[in-house]
Amino acid sequence: MIEVMFLFLLGLGFIVFASVQDIRTREVANWISFSLIIFALGFRFFYGLFNESFGFFYQGLIGLGIFLVLGNLLYYSRMFAGGDAKLMIALGPVLAFSTSFIENLKIYAIFIFLFLLGGAIYGFIMTLLLSFRNFKNFKKGFVINLKNNKRMIYPVMILGILLMIFGFIAGTFFALGVLVFLFPYFYLYAKTVDNVCMVKKINTKELTEGDWLFKEVKVGRELIKPKWEGLNKEQIKKIRKKYRVIKIKQGIAFVPVFLVAFIVFFYFWANGFFNLF
Repeated sequence: MIEVMFLFLLGLGFIVFASVQDIRTREVANWISFSLIIFALGFRFFYGLFNESFGFFYQGLIGLGIFLVLGNLLYYSRMFAGGDAKLMIALGPVLAFSTSFIENLKIYAIFIFLFLLGGAIYGFIMTLLLSFRNFKNFKKGFVINLKNNKRMIYPVMILGILLMIFGFIAGTFFALGVLVFLFPYFYLYAKTVDNVCMVKKINTKELTEGDWLFKEVKVGRELIKPKWEGLNKEQIKKIRKKYRVIKIKQGIAFVPVFLVAFIVFFYFWANGFFNLF
């Protein structure tokens, strides 16, 4: 139990530090994630050395491998930015609390479930706050999106109404119909928040590697387009030569979700709630 408590406190310390950095700068330095991996695996190695059993160390390596795949899937599917993906990978060797591979798989699954659930709630609350904070611009952008997407909205709403009518015969279709009917509004809401409330004008001197352009910019004959990987150092140098102010798109500080999910997960584990799964 002492070794698990050490891993929990180690992970908690790094996640708290990463959360503060993410809230302040909207990025997580690579050294945080890499250091967490080194410290977690180093502790596991020496623990195994002194206890003459390396099962605990091997499970940490397996956890690193599993979360390496998971982190890359989340990154290349464009659900996570690079810093978030690397922090997720770093939790692999931390979360392997057991020497049993099957038990650790259960641990990973429960943590990921809590993380996704917390992420959905957190994301919805944050977008609501952003839309209220920029209500005038949000309202204007939402109305424009409604007008520009009528051809998409009406067919989907008609399908939703038909499903709700069919739901009076087969009840399960009614709830599906409601979801289909509301889907265009949720989609346009998210799109408006993304294109209106998350856009910020900054001085090009403040640009950092990985920042997302809001729109493509022309530098001489070169057209620098927005991309998921963000700006690189060479592109930033070129932009600074021509532009003094530029628009970038800022994401939501997402690392606090790691913190909440990690604490709730450990509470479940420490109090034996895992037996419910």
